[in-house]
Amino acid sequence: MVNVSLPARSGNVISHGAAYRANVLEFTVDQPKISADVLLSAMEQAIDPMVVIDEHNCIIFFNAAAERIWGLSRAQVMGQNVSCLVPQADRAQHDSYINRNRETGIGRIVGTSREVEFRRANGEYVCGELSISRVQLDETDGIYYIAVMKDVTEQSRQRKILILQNDVLQALASDLSVQEVGDQLCRRVDGFVPGGVAALMTFDEARKVVVTSSPGMPARYRSALDSMQVTPEQIEAMRHDPGCSNTVVWDGYSSLARSLGLVGCRSSAIISRSGQVVGIFALYLRDDEPSQVWPERVVSTCMPFCALAIEQNETRQHIAQLSNFDSLTGLLNRTSLHNIIERLIMRGGDSQFSLFMVDIDRFRDINDALGHVNADRFLIEIGRRIRALVNDEYIVSRSGGDEFIIVVPDCSHQRAEQFAEKLINSIAKPLQVGENTLSISCCVGISTFPENGPDSESLLSLADAAARQAKEDGRGLYRFAGHEKNQVAQERLMLGSALRDSLAKGMLNLHYQPQVETMTGGLYGVEALSRWHHPTLGNIYPSRFIAVAEDTGQIEAIGRWSLQEACGQMVKWDRDGVHVPTVAVNLSAVHFRNRALPEYIANLLKHHNLTPDRLTVEITESVMMDNSTDTEDVLHAIRRLDVGLSMDDFGTGYSSLSRLTRLPLTEIKIDRSFINDFEQDTNAQAVTMAVIGIGSRLGMTVVTEGVETEQQWRLLEELHCDVMQGYLFAKPLPPAELEKWFRERQEQGSFLIPTKV
Repeated sequence: MVNVSLPARSGNVISHGAAYRANVLEFTVDQPKISADVLLSAMEQAIDPMVVIDEHNCIIFFNAAAERIWGLSRAQVMGQNVSCLVPQADRAQHDSYINRNRETGIGRIVGTSREVEFRRANGEYVCGELSISRVQLDETDGIYYIAVMKDVTEQSRQRKILILQNDVLQALASDLSVQEVGDQLCRRVDGFVPGGVAALMTFDEARKVVVTSSPGMPARYRSALDSMQVTPEQIEAMRHDPGCSNTVVWDGYSSLARSLGLVGCRSSAIISRSGQVVGIFALYLRDDEPSQVWPERVVSTCMPFCALAIEQNETRQHIAQLSNFDSLTGLLNRTSLHNIIERLIMRGGDSQFSLFMVDIDRFRDINDALGHVNADRFLIEIGRRIRALVNDEYIVSRSGGDEFIIVVPDCSHQRAEQFAEKLINSIAKPLQVGENTLSISCCVGISTFPENGPDSESLLSLADAAARQAKEDGRGLYRFAGHEKNQVAQERLMLGSALRDSLAKGMLNLHYQPQVETMTGGLYGVEALSRWHHPTLGNIYPSRFIAVAEDTGQIEAIGRWSLQEACGQMVKWDRDGVHVPTVAVNLSAVHFRNRALPEYIANLLKHHNLTPDRLTVEITESVMMDNSTDTEDVLHAIRRLDVGLSMDDFGTGYSSLSRLTRLPLTEIKIDRSFINDFEQDTNAQAVTMAVIGIGSRLGMTVVTEGVETEQQWRLLEELHCDVMQGYLFAKPLPPAELEKWFRERQEQGSFLIPTKV
C-alpha cells in the first residue's frame, strides 16, 4: 500500500523549503510514515539524475545530478514541458508517446530501461541508460512519471569500440577487398559518431590520394580529394606525426567542406608495420563538437585496422602477381595464358586469333656457356624485344624455359606471316650479355583459332609442334600448324586434349576379362582393361590412346584412376555376392619410378577394406629391364604389401632370366603372339612349355593370354598351364555383363566352359 500526498503547486512548479514542510508527501509501508522532507532530500542527493513530471508532462522535480548530465540549471527546466530534455528529433512527438501510455498503459520505455543519446546544453553528446516509472496517485486520476538516468557514455563508447574491432576483424578474416573492409568500417563509424563522415584514403604509386571508401562523403568533396598529389615532405611529416594528416585532407579544402555542411575533421596517417605511410583515415564532422575526445579516439582505433586491411590487400596483390606472372620477365605465365585464351574462345561469335610460339635456338648452349645469371638476363632482354613489337591488345607470355607466346587477335594469314617475320628479325639482332656478344635466332610456330583447335591446350600444343617442325627445317623459320609433316603429330596432340577432357569428365571405363584355372575350372581372377568411347571420335583402341597418354603425360593419371575404379568394383561385386578372387591392373613404367606408389596402393586397399591378395599389379618388360634403383625399390615395396606382381606379355621384348629371378614376381603372363598358331607351331609349343616350367620352378603362376580355340585349351592343359585367359571363355566385359557371366557359370559348376558364338 503506497499513500502519496502531493504538496501545493504554484504554476505547476513544486516550491522549495516551506512548501515542502507545509504539505506532506507521505509513503506508508505498514508504518512508519516517511516525511516529504526526507524523501525529497534523498532524491535530491541521489548520484543518478532524477526527473519527475506531472499529469501535464511538466517537470516538477530536477535534481543536481540531472543538472550536471543535461548541463541545464533547475531554474531553466522547472515547469517546462519535459520535451526540452529529449533529443531534438523526438521532441515534436514526445507528448503523444506519454499520452498514449496514460491512456493504454502500453509504452516502449515505461517499466523498462533503454540506452539513449542526447546533447548537453554545450552541444556535447552524452549516452545514458534511462528507466521510467509510472506512478498512479491515490484517490486521484493523476498519473506522474519518474525518470532515472544513468550516465553510461564511457561504457557505451567502449562497447562501440569492441563492436568496431570485431566487425573489421571478421571482414579481414572473410578475405574481403580493401574497399569492402573500408565500407564496413566507415558505415559503422558514421553510426557511432553523430554527424560523422568517415573516409579511408590510400596512395597510388605516384603518391596521389585515392578515396578508397567513404559512403557518406559528398560527391564534390570526394572529387576534390581524389588524385590530389601528396608531396614527399608531407609523407615524411605524417610518418613522424600521424595527426598532421589534417594538413592534407582538410586545410586546403575547408572552405569547400563547410559549404557542404562539414565543420571539422579529425584524421590520422595510416602507418604500416614497416613504418611506411600507406594512407589516411579521416573523420569529418557535421556538428561542432565542444569535445574532440570521442572522434579522436575513434580515429586512433581505426588506424591500425586500416593499416592491416591495406597490407592484406597488398599481400593479396603480390600473391596474384606471383600466381599470374612470370617472376623473371614480368610476362604472363602459362596458367594465366590458358585462362585468357579460354576467355577469348568463350566470346563466341566471329572470335578469331593467332597464337605464336617463339622458341630460341640453342638456348641450352647459351645457358651452359654463360651460366644461369647471364642466361636470365638474356631471357629478360628477349622479353623486352617482344614487348616492343606488340600492341596493347596483344597478349604476351613466357611459358617456361626459352618459350615465349604471343596471342594476336583478329589476325589474318598474311598478317600472321608479317608478324612472324618481325619477331624473327627483332630477336635476331646481336645481343650483348656481359662481355659476350651473342648472335641469336629463333623459330616460330603458329596456330589459329578456330581452325586449329577448340581449346587452349590444343592451340598451344599445335603451335609447339609447328615450332619444332620449323626447327627441324632450319633456323630463323616459322611454320603454321596444319603442315602435312605435322599432321600425325597434330592428330596425336588433339587426341591427347580429348583424352584429358574425357578423363576429367569420367568418360573412360573398365572392362574385365575373366582368368580361369586350367585344372580346376575355378575363377582365378579378372584383368581390368581400359576402354574409351568418345562422343564424337567414337571407340578408340587402347593401343592408340595409351600411347597418346604416355606421350602427353597422362598415363599416371589413368593408372591411378584404373586402380581406384578396379578396387571400387571389387567392393560392389562382393556386396552383390559375386566373388572375384583378384583383379589385375596394368600400370606403365612411369608409375614404378614414383616412390609414393606403394603408399598410394596401401591407402587405396585400406580405404576399400580389401586384403592385399585381392589386387595384382601388372608390369611390362620395359619395367623389368629398368635398372634404376627407384624402380626396384618400388617393386619390392609393393610386394611387401602382399600385393601380387605379374609380368605381362612375357617373351615379346628382351626379357632377362637373371632379372626374372631377382624381381619379386608372383605371376608370368605368356603373350598371345605365342598362341596364335599354337596348334601347328611346335616351336611356340616348346617355348610355352619352357616358360611354364620356369614359372613352376620359381613358384610363379603362369597365365596364358589369347586362348581362342578348344584345341589350344587342351594343349595348355597337357602342358599344365596354371591359368588361361581369352575369347574362348569370355571377352572383356562391362561389370554388369561379367556379373551375368559369373552367375551363369556358377550355376553350371565350372568357369571352364567355352563361350557360345
